[in-house]
Formats: sequence, C-alpha cells, structure tokens
Amino acid sequence: MKVLVIGSGGREHAVTYALSRQNERDLQIFCAPGNAGIATNAELLPINALNIDELAVWAQERRVDLTIVGGETSLAAGIYDCFAAKNLPLFGPSQAAARLESSKAFAKDFMARHGIPTARYKVSNSPEEALATIDSGFFGDKSVPIVVKADGLAAGKGVIMASNRKEASHAIKELMTTTQAAQSIVLEETLVGSEVSLLLFSDGRDYTLMPAARDHKRLGDNNTGPNTGGMGVITSPELIDLPTQNQVIKQIIEPTLTGTVAEGFPFQGVLFLGLMLTNEGPKLLEYNVRFGDPEAQAILVRLETNLLSICQAVTRGNLAQTMVDWSNNASACVVLAAKNYPQRPETGAIISGLETANQRDETVIFHSGTSRGPAGEWLTAGGRVLGVTATGNDLTEALRRSYQAVGDIFWEGMQYRRDIGK
Repeated sequence: MKVLVIGSGGREHAVTYALSRQNERDLQIFCAPGNAGIATNAELLPINALNIDELAVWAQERRVDLTIVGGETSLAAGIYDCFAAKNLPLFGPSQAAARLESSKAFAKDFMARHGIPTARYKVSNSPEEALATIDSGFFGDKSVPIVVKADGLAAGKGVIMASNRKEASHAIKELMTTTQAAQSIVLEETLVGSEVSLLLFSDGRDYTLMPAARDHKRLGDNNTGPNTGGMGVITSPELIDLPTQNQVIKQIIEPTLTGTVAEGFPFQGVLFLGLMLTNEGPKLLEYNVRFGDPEAQAILVRLETNLLSICQAVTRGNLAQTMVDWSNNASACVVLAAKNYPQRPETGAIISGLETANQRDETVIFHSGTSRGPAGEWLTAGGRVLGVTATGNDLTEALRRSYQAVGDIFWEGMQYRRDIGK
C-alpha cells in the first residue's frame, strides 16, 4: 500500500504520524516536499506541492494507491481534477468545491443562497467602493468594528479586525495594495461570541464529525499582535455542547453539503467550519476545505480509527460504512515560532531539547519548519517551527503536559504564547 501526502507543514506531519501509527506492515508513506521532521515517518520527495502535473506523473508511475492533500493552495489549483483525469484516487475536494475557501466572496454568496447563518457582508472591488460601503451606513455607525477580508488565499493572514472607519480604511488599502489575494475585499459585521472550529469528513453524501477545536490566531498573549497562521489550538468536549452542535448540523452542515450537491460540486474530503457561537445562535465565519494547521495536530492525536481507512472510505463514497472513533480526552498544541515571525522570520537557529521533550508522556512534537544541519542538529527553517502537542484526561492536564515539553525546548529568539487554552 503506497500513500502520498502532499505538503510540508505541521499538518502534514500530523497526517503522516497518524498513518504511521497504523499496523500496516506493507504501508509505504511518501511526502512531497515534506520537512525534516516528517522524514521520520515518510520518504520525502523533492517535488513542490504546486507542481501538480509532476506529482500526478510520479503517483502514476509509482502506482500510488491514495494521495492525501494537506494544503489549500494545491486544492485551489485543481490537483483533485488532475489526479481524477488519470484515475488516481485523491483525498480532497475538487477545484470547484475548493472555491469555498479560495474565494471568500464566493463562500459568502454560497451561504446566502442556502440560508446559512453568517455575518452581514458586502463585496468590494476597489478601495473606493469598500469605503463607500462603510460610509453608506450599511454596517451602522462609523465607529462600529468591521472585519476586512482578502477574497483569495492569504495563508491565514488575510483577515484584519478594524475597530473603526480609520482602521478599516487603512486595512483596506493595505490589503488591496500589498496582497495579491485581495483583488477584491469582503467587508463583514463583527460578530460577538465564542469562537470554535468544527471539522468533518465528508464523502459527498455522508459525513462524520471530528472533535471541536479552538485556535489562537494572534501572535501575542491576550490576543494581541498581528494575525498568524495559528499559535496554538485546543480540543475539549466542553467547547461546544450537544444542543449547539445539533443546531450547527441542521443550520450549517446539512445545508452546506446539500448545497454543494445542488450546485454540482459534491464535497469530498475535510470540511472545516469556523464558527462564532453568538447569543443569536451559531453563525458561520468561514469555510476551509482541508485540515487546519495547527488544528490537525491537536485533533489527529485523538483519532482511534485507522486514518487510512477513513480516507479510503471518503474517496470510495462509502463513509457511512466506517465507524470513526475518537478518544474522550482533551488535547493542546502550543506553536513555537521563529524570531520576527510573522513579518520576516529568522531561520538557521539551532534547536535544543527536542529529545527530552519527545520523551514526555502523551506528548508529540510536530515539525512545521525545521531542517537538519551538517552534524545532524535540528535547525529552524520557517516561521512556525514546532507544534508541541499533548493529550490529557482533561484540558488542564493536556496544557500542563504541553507547556512542560515547551520548557525543554530552546533556540535563540523562540517565541510562543503562554495563554493557550485560557
């Protein structure tokens, strides 16, 4: 059995880790392009995740049984469609379905068409049009906070929270003049409540939920500093109660999956719902069409079912016949980032303490941006470097274990949040 995982971050390390835990003696795992940490679980291929044709040729020549795509950029570029044309099984949505993430404007219009509760919004194609929308009073008083989003993919950094018109004007101009993903802008009202992420496996007809998670996007403690790709995540049963989850299922999940079928792009793969639990009920902030990063790191350590069997069931359209089991405990992932992340992260620093951290109970260190030096030493090689993940009987225990392992690790300029889960 040959499995190809596409991507190079902590998410892909979590996927290869979950695959390698399974007792499949003939299982061969490959990762393109991967990273130094992933090399402990998979054979690395020097092929960029966006070199879709080259990946498809390699998978065809090596008779790969299943390809699992980690990142949104490959999906948005149409890797599913390319592989499907060659009859190569691939876990992930089509390019048409990937628009739910690759275009925030498309996603918001999709929500509106299918009656899915979300924030009020307007799409603008120029800074002048965006400012005119704000000045029109569409969002109320000019002092009202507004969310400014780049329409396209921006690696988790295309959302700016503006507390008033002046900040919104600056955010609009900054995104539309410096970000290629912001050829158009989505303006949204600010929702108030508790944020939670709910992911699910779907084969286009049936689905099964994953444990609810909560990400911490801001760089600094107390949600200060710039947005990042994610500085930590928790999973715990108390993040969403059963009545609220059932409401999400009826008002968001089922209309979404029914809507994708009705519009001709049945959703296959992992669907990620970013939710705000408001006083008026749960509302959908955004879709992602793949595992989150670092969400995958905290979620997959709780998976008790064979991940390969789930992915195969999704691609074959028989997910309903597969029982998916999760542990009842909690988990926490604390991201360790390089100096000057997210602006200009410094790389090449020597990392110490990994061996000690890896020996701690119920703890796994996932690599997002590492490399090996000439003497085999671990080096930083990206903005987010490591995801220190632990499980526990409850969230307090999981966080304690994660931060204990964090204390073992050091490099010059290492930064992380000390309030994950608070």
